Amino acid sequence: MEFALTPRLAELKRRAAGLAEKIMPYEDACEADNGLPPEALAAIREEVLASGLQAINMPAEWGGAGLSVLEQAVVQDELGKLTNALWDTVWRPANCLRAATPEQRERYLLPGIQGRCRDAVAITEADAGSDPSGIATTAEPDGDGYVINGEKWFVTVGDAADFLIVLANVRTGAGEEAGGEGAPTLFIIDKDHPGVTLKRTPRYTHTFVYEHPEFVFEDVRVGADAVLGGVGQGYELTRDWFTEERLMIGARTIGAAERALSLATEWARGRTQGGEPLINRQLIQGMLADSVVDIATNRALTHQVAWEFDQADGSERGRKLLHAKAATVKLAASEASNRVADRAQQIFGGRGYMRDYPVERIWRELRVDRIWEGTSEIQRLVIANEIDKRGLPGLLSFRTEA
Repeated sequence: MEFALTPRLAELKRRAAGLAEKIMPYEDACEADNGLPPEALAAIREEVLASGLQAINMPAEWGGAGLSVLEQAVVQDELGKLTNALWDTVWRPANCLRAATPEQRERYLLPGIQGRCRDAVAITEADAGSDPSGIATTAEPDGDGYVINGEKWFVTVGDAADFLIVLANVRTGAGEEAGGEGAPTLFIIDKDHPGVTLKRTPRYTHTFVYEHPEFVFEDVRVGADAVLGGVGQGYELTRDWFTEERLMIGARTIGAAERALSLATEWARGRTQGGEPLINRQLIQGMLADSVVDIATNRALTHQVAWEFDQADGSERGRKLLHAKAATVKLAASEASNRVADRAQQIFGGRGYMRDYPVERIWRELRVDRIWEGTSEIQRLVIANEIDKRGLPGLLSFRTEA
């Protein structure tokens, strides 16, 4: 069993850290101006392309970086140290776009990989959050296409996106008059398509480089070529996306926690109270020690599960186990990183409550990681469901050789 970073992983970690260092100077402007101007985003795009870390989740033959899930986790760990969610300027097209047809790939995915356009995933609704099975958005068959009606909330990057990936229920006929659910399906819809309206852009606790607007779809007519991955495949594609994205959240939050702890440690060494540095105080030492434990244990778990993802056999049982393990990572890492950020802010005292200090931004921004891509409570239900259906061994054991 080998736990050292391979030369390849170490090189990716250095490259990602170098990219983060070049993006970090944009943090203060992003906080002050609630985003970045086009020229700043264009400059960051050039840095991303120069680093070779564009679309790290897409195959190299399509122009992506072609990284494994473990390699992606190592990169996201470093990018997670950026405040204002500037990690999202290092674009990763939605994983479900791997299911694109050749025509869809040419029109949407390849430009997205090159950073010439952006996608935004539109799943959540006012009455359907962590459980997407409750969505009310419909896609009525209409000739050789569909008419889509509904409303989506929390569409991250929706302000900058060129097209949306929308989850809707296709009316299949049988039982629909009685209120049947239909077939959950993903659609690719251009943001400027007739009938698509940006309803409003709420303000949130964090200052994100991009926004999370709400969209209304009113009699949006699309052709059959707008279907992504096949009619009825929406939940499958969404679940696979959740599995990978929850691992990336684990990696990013631990990176953020490490930056917060580094800042707090430096502050505790230099800040004198009562005639000696804060770091000599046992209560401060306890906060730092507990934070090391939270970071070290969760980084190890994240790397383990990401490695297991890369070794997966593709079986349905294996996919469900990985889904539960990714939920474990997301739950543990997001909650641990919030604890670390809270301690770091406490160590900074009043300065930790000022927005021009990175530790305050980290504390504020990490809160959403216990909510989006499935709340902590949903992660607990996913884990408990796996225990009930397939038992504890898979969740508590290392992967064994086939």
